Amino acid sequence: MVEHRKPIPVSEAVQKVIDQAHLLETETVPLEQSYNRILAEPIVAGHPVPPFDRSPYDGFAIISKHSSGASGDNRIRFDIVDHIGAGAVSEKTLSGNQAVRIMTGAPLPENADAVVMFEQTVESDGFFTIRKPFKPLENVSLQGEDVEQGETVIESGNLIHPGIVALLATFGYATVRVAKHPVVGILSTGTELLDVSEPLVPGKIRNSNGPMIAAQLARMGIPCKTYGLSVDNLDESFDIVKRAAEETDCLITTGGVSVGDFDFLPAIYERLGANVLFNKVAMRPGSVTTVAVADGKYLFGLSGNPSACFTGFELFVRPALLKMMGAEKLYLPHTKAILFEDFDKANPFTRFIRAVYDGHNVKPAGFNKSNAVASIAKGNSLIVLPGGTRGFKKGDTVDVLLLGVEEGSAAWKL
Repeated sequence: MVEHRKPIPVSEAVQKVIDQAHLLETETVPLEQSYNRILAEPIVAGHPVPPFDRSPYDGFAIISKHSSGASGDNRIRFDIVDHIGAGAVSEKTLSGNQAVRIMTGAPLPENADAVVMFEQTVESDGFFTIRKPFKPLENVSLQGEDVEQGETVIESGNLIHPGIVALLATFGYATVRVAKHPVVGILSTGTELLDVSEPLVPGKIRNSNGPMIAAQLARMGIPCKTYGLSVDNLDESFDIVKRAAEETDCLITTGGVSVGDFDFLPAIYERLGANVLFNKVAMRPGSVTTVAVADGKYLFGLSGNPSACFTGFELFVRPALLKMMGAEKLYLPHTKAILFEDFDKANPFTRFIRAVYDGHNVKPAGFNKSNAVASIAKGNSLIVLPGGTRGFKKGDTVDVLLLGVEEGSAAWKL
C-alpha cells in the first residue's frame, strides 16, 4: 500500500525545522582561526577609533586661525618646526605660524587643529606658503569618530568575515569566543550508487550527492563525518542510521525517502521512534524531503535526485545548522530580478529553478529536472516561482535566492 503524504508549504516546513534547533556550546579559538565562524560574544570597543586626533593625509599640521586671510594675492607663510610620521608623536607645541610636517595616521601636535595637504602648499627650504584659509578641524580625523570607547561594534551571532577579523584585531581580541560546529554526518543510500572512484556499470551511477553536501557544508565552514554508501537493505540501513544518529548532532541522508519498494527511511524513522516533522513539501524539486528529530538530533532525509538534494540542503539544513550555532542571519540572501525566460506552465507547488543571476536579469542555468547535475554547477542562484494557477512570462519580476554569498537574511520567508 502506497503511503499517503500531505504536502505542507515551504515556509511552514522551514519553520518546523527551525523550531527544533538547540543551541550548541561555545569555544575559544585563536583570532587567525576565527574566520567563517559564528561570533558567540559581542565585540566591545576597548578604546576609541581613532584613538587620538590624527591626520588623514600627508601634509602640514597648523593652527587654523593663523591661516585667516590667505588668498592668491596674499599667500601666508608657515615655518616648519618638526617632522613626524605614523607611529611617532611630536614634542612640539605649536604657536603662531608654526607647522609640523605630518604623515597620514600621525597624531596632531599640541595646539594644531587643521592639516594642509602637500598639494595645497608651495614649499621652500624650511617653510611653505598657502593661498586659502583653513577652518578648525579641516582635514582632521577626530578621536572616536569611527568607534567610541565602550561601544558594542558587532553583536554576537554574526558570521565572522574579514572585516570583523579586522575589528577583532583592532580591539586586541587575540582569542575569540565562537559557536562550536555541529557534528554532521552524511549517508548516501541506494544499491545503484557507486563510489566516485569506481567505473560505471549498467544500472549504476556514481554518488554525487555525498561529495556535494560535504562541499555545501565546507562552504559554511562546517566539517562532516561520512558514513559511506548504504545498500537497499532495511536492517543494514537501520544499523548505520542508528549509529550515525548517536554520533552526530545532525545526520543528512540522501535517497530512500520516496514511496518506492526500496525506500526504507520512513520505516527506519519509525524504528528509531523519531518525530517526523514532515514528509512532503509543496515544492519542486524535492517534494519528498523528509525531516525528523530523534533524541534531539536532526535527521534530514533529502531526495536522491541531485538538484532536489542540493535545494533541500540550502532551504532546510543550512538554516537549521546556523540556528544551532546562534547565528542571527539564517536564510539565503535574496533579491528581485527580471525573468529572462517564459515558464508558461502553471504548477501548484513552489518551484526553485537553478539559475544564473547577473545583477539584473535571471535565467535558468540549464536542464531543469530534479535529476539534473550540470545546472547546479553553472548556477549562482535559485529562481523562486510561487505555486498557483498561472505561469510566468519573460519580463516578470521574480524573487531570487543567492547562493554562495557570505551574509544571509534574518527574515526571508518563502
